This record gives sequence, C-alpha cells and structure tokens, in this order.
Amino acid sequence: MASLTYDLTLAGLAVGSAAALTGIGLIVTYRATGVLNFAHGAIAMVCAYVLRELTVEWNWPLWLATTVTLLLVAPAIGLLLERAVFRPLSVLGSDPAQTLVASIGVFVLLVGGAALLWGPGAKADAPVLVSSDPWAQLAVTVALAAAVWAVTRWTRFGGELRAVVDNRSLAVLGGIDADRVAAAGWAFGAFTAGLTGALLAPFVRLDPYGMPLLVMEVVAVAVAARMRSLAIAVVVALGLGVAQSQLTRLHPSGWAEPLVQALGANLFVVALLVAALVLPGIGARTTLPRTATARVPTPPGAWIVTVVLFLIPLGFAGSDLTTSVQVPALAVILLSLVIVTGRGGQISLGQAAYAGLGALFTALLTAGRFPGLPELPHLPALAVAVLLVAPLGLLTGWPAISRHGLALALATFAVGVGVSRFVFAQPYATSGLSLDRPAGFAGDRAYYVLELLLLAAALLFATTLRRGRMGRALAAMRDHEAGAAASGVPVRTLKLTAFVAGAALAALGGGMLGMGLRAFDPAAYDPVRGLLWFAAVLVLGADSLLGALVAAALLVGLDAGARGGVAAALIGILAVLIGRFPGGPYEALRSATARLTRHPTLTPLGTRAREALLAATPIGTRQLGLCPPFPKLSAPLEQGRPHSPCGTPAHSRDGGGSKSRTGDGLGTGNGPDTDDRPATEDGPGTGDGPGAGNGPGEGEGDERGDETGTGTGTGDDDPRPDRKSSRSAGARETGGDVSVCPHGARFAGLPSRSSKALGPRWRVRTYRRGPALQPDQGRDGSSPQTPATAPQAPATLAAHDITLTYNGFTALDRVSLAVPPGHITAVVGPNGAGKSTLFHCLAGTLRPDSGRITLDDRDITRLPAHTRTRLGVARTFQQLSVFPSLTITENVQVAADQSRADVPEATTHALRLLSLDGPTRHHPAADLPTGTLRRVELARALAGTPHTLLLDEPAAGLDTAEAAALTRLLRALAADGMALLVVEHDLDLVADLADTVHVMTAGRIITSGPPTEVLHRAAP
Repeated sequence: MASLTYDLTLAGLAVGSAAALTGIGLIVTYRATGVLNFAHGAIAMVCAYVLRELTVEWNWPLWLATTVTLLLVAPAIGLLLERAVFRPLSVLGSDPAQTLVASIGVFVLLVGGAALLWGPGAKADAPVLVSSDPWAQLAVTVALAAAVWAVTRWTRFGGELRAVVDNRSLAVLGGIDADRVAAAGWAFGAFTAGLTGALLAPFVRLDPYGMPLLVMEVVAVAVAARMRSLAIAVVVALGLGVAQSQLTRLHPSGWAEPLVQALGANLFVVALLVAALVLPGIGARTTLPRTATARVPTPPGAWIVTVVLFLIPLGFAGSDLTTSVQVPALAVILLSLVIVTGRGGQISLGQAAYAGLGALFTALLTAGRFPGLPELPHLPALAVAVLLVAPLGLLTGWPAISRHGLALALATFAVGVGVSRFVFAQPYATSGLSLDRPAGFAGDRAYYVLELLLLAAALLFATTLRRGRMGRALAAMRDHEAGAAASGVPVRTLKLTAFVAGAALAALGGGMLGMGLRAFDPAAYDPVRGLLWFAAVLVLGADSLLGALVAAALLVGLDAGARGGVAAALIGILAVLIGRFPGGPYEALRSATARLTRHPTLTPLGTRAREALLAATPIGTRQLGLCPPFPKLSAPLEQGRPHSPCGTPAHSRDGGGSKSRTGDGLGTGNGPDTDDRPATEDGPGTGDGPGAGNGPGEGEGDERGDETGTGTGTGDDDPRPDRKSSRSAGARETGGDVSVCPHGARFAGLPSRSSKALGPRWRVRTYRRGPALQPDQGRDGSSPQTPATAPQAPATLAAHDITLTYNGFTALDRVSLAVPPGHITAVVGPNGAGKSTLFHCLAGTLRPDSGRITLDDRDITRLPAHTRTRLGVARTFQQLSVFPSLTITENVQVAADQSRADVPEATTHALRLLSLDGPTRHHPAADLPTGTLRRVELARALAGTPHTLLLDEPAAGLDTAEAAALTRLLRALAADGMALLVVEHDLDLVADLADTVHVMTAGRIITSGPPTEVLHRAAP
C-alpha cells in the first residue's frame, strides 16, 4: 500500500510539474503585459510539433532540436505576437476585453495553422525531452520558478517589471521602456509554453485540438494564484496533480463509480470551475470592446443574396446536400451568440456546451432514456430538449451577474469544458446512443426544408430580442452597464434573460445539427469549437443576424471544400485584426474602397469661389440647416431679449415686435402677463398694469406687438438672497422655455411665467412619481396630452448617519444630508473627501456599512440603482455614460421604457427640452461633442420622469458658455419643483447655482449653509 501511494504521488508530481510550468508562463505574461494569454496552450502545441518535426522528420539531434525550439522558435513566436498583435492594440488604447478577443484569435489561428501543416490526426512519436522520472520534471519546474523569482527580485529588469505591473503609465514617465518589458514577458511566456508542450507531448495526444485544450484546463493554477504569486501557482499545481493521481485508487460501487473516475481524470477541470465561479475574478472591465459591437450598415441587397444562397442547396444532390444541412443548424447556434455577445455584450465561450446538451437531450428523449420522461418523437423531443436546456443557461448567466471581462470569459469557458469532460466524454451518458431525423424528413432535401423553417423561427425570435424595448435595454447594458442601471434597466435580470435565451437557441441548433448528422458526436461540441464560433461571430458582426448566417456558411463550406484547418486559420486572422477593423471585414473593405476612390479637387480659383459662396450663404441654411446646438445658447441677452446661437434674436409665434426689460427683479403684475421671453430676473416684484415691471425700485416695460401696457414694480438689486423666495412664488408655474431662432434652432431659455414662442413650451410639471415633461397650456387654456395621474409633491431623498469603509479606511463617517424638492443642493470638497462615495450611496451603486438612506418615509438603503431610478431618483455620471451604439433618440428612449409613470411621449418631450429633436436625433451617439453628449445624458435622465436628479460634476468637459447654459436649465428644473443634488469642483458654478452647500473633508460634512456664507468661509 505504501509503495502504491508513493508511486501515485510521483506520478502526480509529474503532472503537477507540467501544470506549474503553464501557471508560471501565464503569470509572467500577465504581469508584464496585462494579457491573459488564451493562446498559451496553442503555442505549446506548435512548439511540440516543431520539436517532433526537427527530430523525427528531419533527423536532427535531440539537443540541437530542443535548443532551436525552446530558445529560438518559442521566444520568436512570443515576440512576433507582441510586436504584430498586442503592441498595436496597446497603442490604439485597447482594453482587456479587446486583448482577450485577440488572444482567442491567436489560439484559433495557431490551431487552424497546425491542422493545415501537420494534419488533424494525433501523433504518437513525439521525442522524450526529459525522462519519465517525475523528480527530473519537478526539478525543472522548481529551477525555473526559482530563476524567475531571482530575476524579478534581484535584477534591474525585475524592478522594471514590478514597476510596469504596479503602474505602467507612471513607469513610462519614469523612463522605463514598457514595450521592452512587455516583449520580454511575451518571449518568456512563449518559452514556458514551449517547454510545457515538449514535456507533455510524449505522454498525451499530440494533435491540434487536444493539447491546446489540455493546457488551458490548468489555467486554474494561475487564477488561484491571483495571476501574481509564482509560489502559490507551483504549490497548487503540485497539490492538484498529486490529488488527481490518488483519486485513481478509489473504486466505489454503484452510481459513485463513474463520478469518481471522472474526477480522477479531470480534477484540474474541477479546479478551473471552482477558480472561475467561486474565487474572486480577475479583470475589471465590463463588456466587449467597442470594435466588436460597432454598428455597421448592412450592404444593399445582402439579405436577398443570402436568402437565395440558402435556397440554392435545394437543387443539390448527394454529398453536397448532406454537407449543406449543417449550415442552418450552425446558423441557429451562432444566433445564440448574437443575442448573448453581440446584443447583450457578455463574453460567452461555452455555447458549444449548450448546443451539445440540446443534441444529447434530444437523443435521450427519442430513445426513452431521459429520467422521468417517456420516449418522444423527434420534433417534440427537440422542443422538450430546448425547454430543458434553457434554464441551464443560468450556469453561465449567474456568474455573469458579478463577473466581467476576463473573469466572465474564464467562467463561461470553465462551464463549457466541465460539461464536455463530465457529460459528453462519459460512457454513462453517451454509450449506445443514436439519433435520427424526424418522420417524414428522412431525406436530405426534406430535412433541409425543415431546417430552413426552424432557422426562420430562430431569426424571428432573435429579431424580437434585438429590437424594441428589450433590444434597447440589452444594447444599453452592453455599452455601459452602470449607465443602463441608472436608466432603470434591471441589469441582473437582463443578463440572466440573455443567457437563458442564448442557451435555448444553442440547444435548438445543437439538436438540429445532431439530427442532420444522424448521430450524437461529442467532438462536434468540443470547447475548442466554442472558441471558434465565438471568434467567427465577433469578426463577422457580433450584433448582426446576417453575420451569423455568413459565418455558418463560411465555417461549413471551408471545412467541407478545403483542407481541414482553413476555416479556423481564416477566422483566427480576422480575429487578430479585429482591433484595426472596428466594423469587421465588410466595413474594412468599404473603407479601403473609399480611400482608393479619387475625389476631384478644386483649383485655387474654385476654392476662392466656394469660400465666397459659403460666406454669402445664410448661416441657418448651412449643413443641416440648424444653428449650433445647445452649448452655444448662453450668448449674451441684448436688452433682455433671448438670442439664438447664431446671434439673431428669437422671434415670437405671433410675429410681434421687439420687447425690452431692465432690472434684476422678476416682476409680477395684477394684469394679464403678455411677456413671451424667458425672464432673466431673480428677485420678487409687484406691478399694477398689463405686462410686468421688473426694475430695482421702479421700472417701466413697453410691450410692442399684440398688446401694449406699462407697469411699475419693485424688486431687490441682489438676486442671491431672494432667488429662493422667487422660486417658491412660482415653483409650480415656471419651467424651461424652448425658443426658436429664425434659422430653426431650438434652445432652452430661462424660467418664465408664460411664453408665446413657436410651438408649445415644454415645462417640467410634477406628477405622482415626480416631474413629467408635458406641453404647456395653449392660448385657449387647454393642456394637451395631460396624464390622468394627479399632481403630487415629490419625495425628499435623505441620508442618515451613513458610514462606509474601504479596507480599514473610512470614506464616509456618519454623514447626514437631505435633498429637498425645488432646491439645488451642492456638495463640495477636496479630492478624497468622500463626495463621490456619498453620491454612489445615494444613487444605489454602493451600500453603506451603517446608517439609512430614505425617500420620504421609505428606507431604500438596500435597493439597487435601477429600482431607485424607477422610484424617481435619476442620476448622471462624471464620465459620460451614453450608449454609443444607439442613436440619440434610442438613448433617451431607454429611460422612458423603464419608467413606470404614465407619461406619453416622454422621449419626445425630453429631446425637445434639451434641443435634441433636430435631424441629429437619429445619429448614433458615438463621436459626438462633449456638450451634446452631456445633453443626451441629461435628457435620458429626465425621460424617466424623476423627482430627484443627482448630478456628478455635470460641468466636467464643458466650456464657459456650455456651463452657463447648463446652469440656466438646472435652475428651471429646480423652479418647477425638482430636487437636485450637484457634486462639483467648480466653486464659481456652485456659487451661482446652489441654494445650500455642504462642504466635505475626510469623509465628514464640516459645514453647511447658503453658498455666499459657506464658500466665503471655505475660501483660503
């Protein structure tokens, strides 16, 4: 017994040593470059093939072949990848998600290239580099780990490596060549991969698909070490190797026997599942890179051509049609990735598992072997299989709630590998299993027609999920998860829905594929296939239904009509280049064609003539016929009259003449008020004639147009002390005007009591849930489209003694404040004072350790962000949170979709209020000016009909004119009863805007009060 234990321990040490080498290589590469190299196993496979080629085919001496392979070929592969693939991505400002896609592309490319060069079959004559004695392999591993540790601790290069790991930007500023460090990391990582492949090749299958997957299964040791500690990686690898060997001693009887045997052969897979699903994840970025989800227009006539191509196989016969039946089935599987990855933005590398489960469950149901269910005909069995597999989408959907980027990729990959190893590869599940086609569809042509019908149904289902309210919510979650939650989108529920729907579609396609092949083939659903499918969908248009169909035809056609590996190599090349071609191959081809097209140029005389014509063209007719947008609305008011951005005074609806006012008081007369301009006065006043007097002391207004009249009034010279009382007097009667300049440019004016500007004036009125954007009353006193809900005072958001700590540091220390309606509350303080933390606690993105957050009498401390938004607490972000793949209108519509208030056309009203209702409203929100994007974000917040608005540095990135225009709009919102909380660094803006200012430092509010008092005391 002791001898058996010793022998198994030695065998486990050999396996663990190879796993430790993989962990060392992954950690060094990750620490030097920030890239989790999914291609590590593929590099190991290529180096093992090169070593075999040199020794077996070319008859080189083993020592020479080993030296060339490990010291020349392997590092050269690493340097080539760093220079040609990952350094350009770094220069272009890539994120971890984009480098992950590129590394998957390298994996697919190397696998496909190896299959092309050496064939898909396994090789059993790989040379033995180190004797089978486990002590020798362990010695190699320990020596390599010790060398890496010594280099990182005691050499100059090690110091540079640690500096780059801690802060790459700061290291570059310190004179460190980060590119050289990254190149060295890639070279060493490739060397360890080559060494791993050379050690493993004699003892495992050397084939293009098996070895890369085997090496990737041991990623668990690097994840367990948090991608940092070499010592932990080595210990975990050796421990798992020994435990896996010891499990082979156990031979229980009954149902436990196959389970123990599966564990004994796949303990590293179990460790990968645990590391990916239980341990804290690595990587913090959310969805896919922008390049993977760019909106690219469909080529004209593309759908017609695609339909014709899919109908052509009906005229085939023999083996050609037998191959064609795989295309619609694979297209349905790829449509599942369009939903999960393209529209939802969630990295899913395990769709092959759900496709295989769909085929397996269909086969078990038709054979009557599924526990608890009778034998079923093929089509009902396929439908039941889809229903059974759909809930299993939670296996990847649940981890997606708390994991993003690299961590989510590992979790979904682990699920795919686990299902493959513990279900598809086990005799108890698949032995003696057969699968045939439905009755009446046994022939290839009849079955192909059935597949086309099912594909059409899948396309309709996918189209439903990609469009309308659900499609906008998914796209918002993909583009900016926090922004989607702030718009009221239930992100957690939506992620689960996307994965469940994706699992159902994958199961349908997998069942169709199994019936088309007339067998359940586990190799057809191998995890490597999942990586290939993911890369194919990404490079051909992740959010394109047409791209999924083209990818399916391409993969099946190339595999059938060319040498094995061509499809994988082509997809790998496209995936490697995805960072340089945001819209995929079609957009790249179109851009290249446009660059090659020669555009005529004008002569100097023609250039001068064009400039003269442009100078003579009215400003309003240039470009889109619109004046500059909202940011330029803060032009000075000449004699009290609002001006358009082009400098022309805004005209009135009735064609009246000029009007003038002087003074600083907001005049209120006892006669009819006929003014049709935004008021610029802030103090209260009284008058007794038709019109309004508004001067400090006495003033007289002369109205020329429909009506004339004079009045006198009194007001206060100083607007600041009386601005609050002015708001109180007209809190329910004032709003933000929308005036129109002669060139058609709408802009938001200042609050006024009435307006006769062109079209209805949109003001913010308070309804049951809070303010709703509604048209003002017309001339006849009617109020069109008024909701049935009765007005109600908005709620008050308040924090009560909230405390929050981070790793022993107190960010908030018993902070209390209230955000009352009709009031602008500001929070100021130095960096690190706790302002943003307080803001996030109020918005629901952080939960305090103690204390309460209330909305009137309701405790909302534990409510998530999207629920608070639906209760009427909206927010904006310091960093812009627009959804770039959606149009301006769709951005605003996302919030309106999630609003529970019955407010018709809230989107239209919000767009009009923020001057976004011009032709540009149908323009995607990508690459727009900062001022426009700020308006889009604010319009989206208002479309949800909030009663409380939280603004995190709303003036960030705005110039003086834009900030002034924003100030005027926020005053109008507060005057209509909305509660506003502003976190801002610009003290001048706060002094001009806020009613109450709270000054924070060290996590506490040290003083509060009116801005004239607080900011004066706080000034140095």
